[in-house]
Amino acid sequence: MVFRGTITDAPDFDASADAETLYNAMKGIGSDKEAILDMVTSRSNAQRQEIIAAYKCSFGKDLIEDLKYELTGKFERLIVSLMRSRAYHDAKEIHDGAGTNERCLIEVLASRNNTQIHEMVAAYKDAYGSDIEEDVIADTSGHFKKMLVVLLQGTRDESGVVDADLVEQDAQDLYAAGEEQWGTDEAKFIMILGNRSVTHLHMVFDAYEKIAEMTIEDSIKNELSGDFERLMLAVVQCIRSVPMFFAKRLYKSMKGLGTADNTLIRIMISRSEIDMLDIRECFRLRYEKSLYNMIKDDTSGDYKRTLLNLCGGDDDLAGEFFPEAAQIAYKMWELSAMTKVQVWLRPSVRPAPDFDPAADAQALRKAMKGFGTDEDAIIDIVAHRSNAQRQEIRQAFKSLLGRDLMKDLKSELSKNLERLIIGLMLTPAEFNAKMMRKAMEGAGTDEHALIEILVTRSNEEIQAMNAAYQDAYKKTLEEAIQSDTSGHFCRILVSLVQGAREEGPADCVLHDFKELADACNAESDDMEMKFMSILCTRSFPHLRKVFQEFVRCTNKDIEQIIKKEMSGDVKNAFYAIVRSVKNQPSYFADRLYKAMKGLGTDDRALIRIMVSRSEVDLFNIRKEFKETHDESLHEFIQVETMIVSQSLCLLTLTVGLLCSHVTCVSLRSFFLNLCCLCASV
Repeated sequence: MVFRGTITDAPDFDASADAETLYNAMKGIGSDKEAILDMVTSRSNAQRQEIIAAYKCSFGKDLIEDLKYELTGKFERLIVSLMRSRAYHDAKEIHDGAGTNERCLIEVLASRNNTQIHEMVAAYKDAYGSDIEEDVIADTSGHFKKMLVVLLQGTRDESGVVDADLVEQDAQDLYAAGEEQWGTDEAKFIMILGNRSVTHLHMVFDAYEKIAEMTIEDSIKNELSGDFERLMLAVVQCIRSVPMFFAKRLYKSMKGLGTADNTLIRIMISRSEIDMLDIRECFRLRYEKSLYNMIKDDTSGDYKRTLLNLCGGDDDLAGEFFPEAAQIAYKMWELSAMTKVQVWLRPSVRPAPDFDPAADAQALRKAMKGFGTDEDAIIDIVAHRSNAQRQEIRQAFKSLLGRDLMKDLKSELSKNLERLIIGLMLTPAEFNAKMMRKAMEGAGTDEHALIEILVTRSNEEIQAMNAAYQDAYKKTLEEAIQSDTSGHFCRILVSLVQGAREEGPADCVLHDFKELADACNAESDDMEMKFMSILCTRSFPHLRKVFQEFVRCTNKDIEQIIKKEMSGDVKNAFYAIVRSVKNQPSYFADRLYKAMKGLGTDDRALIRIMVSRSEVDLFNIRKEFKETHDESLHEFIQVETMIVSQSLCLLTLTVGLLCSHVTCVSLRSFFLNLCCLCASV
C-alpha cells in the first residue's frame, strides 16, 4: 500500500528527549501548548507510543493522564486522541458512541480493512473487558445489526482475484433482490456487499447499472431505509473511493452552523498516516475549496493549529497537486460524473399521456374566468405538460377561444408565479432570449445569468435563442451583449453566442494542453485570450481530455489556476465552463444553492434554472444537490421560498412540482404531498 499520509516518522527520533520536552512543557504553572502540539503532530503514532513508555520510565507518570490534566476542551480531546494507538482510538470511538452515535459506528466499520478491524476488536476487548460484537448486538437491531456483525468479522475478500461469471451473477442477484421484485431481500445485499472484494464490487456496480439502468446507490435509497440504508451507502461509497467518502464526511462536519468536532477529530487522526493527501485532493475537487481553508475558517486557537498540522498544507495556496495525488485528480476527470450524465440525462417533466390540448385550453380558461383565479388548476396543468404540449395548448386556446393565452395569464397572475408560469409557456428559445434580455436591461447587468445561459446551452439552442431574440427585440443578441459588456468578458460572451462550439470526440488534445500550459506563463491579457480560444470553441468531450492531460503533466488544477490567476467576470466565465465540462448537473446544483442560501432568494435564477432544465436534466441536478448539500432540493426550495408571501408560496409549490411528479388538486393537499413525495421520486 502506497503511503499517502501527512504525518511520517520523525528523523533522528529520541523518545526520551521528547518525553522530557513534554514534561517541561507541562511543568509549573500553565503549560506550553504550542510545544505540545508541535511535538505530537510531528511524530508518527508508533513514535508517540514510544514517548508514552519513555515518559513513564523517566518520570514515573502516565503521559496521557498528565495531558488530560493540563489541557482542556477540544484541544485536550484532540491531543489525547493522537496519543492513543489507532486500534485503541477506534475502539474508544465505538465504545463511547455505542447506542447514541450510529454514524460513528457506520463510518468506522465501513472504511476499515480486515487488519484494522481485527486490531480494533482486540483493542476493544483489552480496554473494556467485553466483546465488541456482543455490545453491538445489544445496542442495534434488524438488518443494520446483521450488516455490522458481518463487517466486524473482518473477512472481506482481499485477494484481488475477480471471477467475471460471479460478477454478472452478483449483479443479477442484487437486481433480483431489490428492483426486480416487490419488497427487498436484504440478506442478499448484506452477503454480497459485506464479503466481496473491492475490485470485484467495482465491476459488480458497473454491471448492475447496465441491468437496472440506475446506480447501486439509487437502488439502495429506493429499497432500504434508516441506519441500514446509511450503512449500505457508506459501504458502497468506501468501495468506490475511501478518500472521497472521508472528504464528504469532513465537509458535512464543518458546513453550516456549528462543527461536528468528534467527527472532525476522528477522521483527521485516523487518516493522517494513511490517505490524508488523497482526501485533500478529493475535497478540493468536489467542493472547490481546500480542506485546509475550511478547517481554518471553522475552528480556532490551538485546536485549529493542531488540525492544520494534521492536514499538512493549503492546496489552494499551492495551486497544484502533490505528484502522486495528481493521479487521483486524473482519474476523477476520467470518471467524472459528466461521462455518465451524457448517457443518463433525466428530465423531471415528461409529455402527459392522453393529452388533449383543447380540453386543457378550456380548463385554463375556466380557471381564469370570472372573479378570482384558480391558481391550483393552472399550476396542475402547466407543470404536468411538456413544453411541446404547452405550445399546442397555446394554439388551441387561440383557435377555440380567440384569445391570447399568454396575455390572459399575465393579467390573472402576479409577481414570481406569473414569471414562472409565463416562462414555462414560452418555447425554450423564447425563454432563453427573454432571460438574456432581463439580464441586460435596466441599470445593472446580471453577468452570472449571461454566463450560465451561454456556457450551458448547445449550439442548436444558442442559434434558436439568437433568432428568437432578433424576432422579439429587433436587434441581434450579439449587438446587445457588445453594448452592455466590455473587454475580455465581452469577447468571451460574443464567442459563445456564435453557437459554433466544435462537436464530436476529442482531437488534438496534446496541442491544446500545451497551449494552455504555455498560456499560464504568459502575460494576463495573452493568457485570457489563449484560454478563450480553446475553452469557448472546443467540444466538452475534447476539453475534458485536455483538462485531464493538464493535471497529469503539470500537477496543476485548471480550476485553481483560473481562480488564482484571473479575476472578475472573466474568471467566472472560464470557471463556469470548466465546471460544466466536468459535471453540468453539479454546476446547476451549485447555482441553485447560491440562489437560495443566505438572506433573500434570487428568484430569477431559481425560475430560470428550474424552467430551462425541467425537460433536460433536473433529475440529475436533484441528485447532485442532495449529494453535495445533504438535503433534497425540494426541501431546500420549500424552506427558502415559502415564508415570504402567498405568491411566493405558490411559486414554491410550482417549482417543487417541476422537481418531481406529484398530482394534487387542493393547494393544501398539494403542499403536504410535495413534502413527503418529492424526495422519494
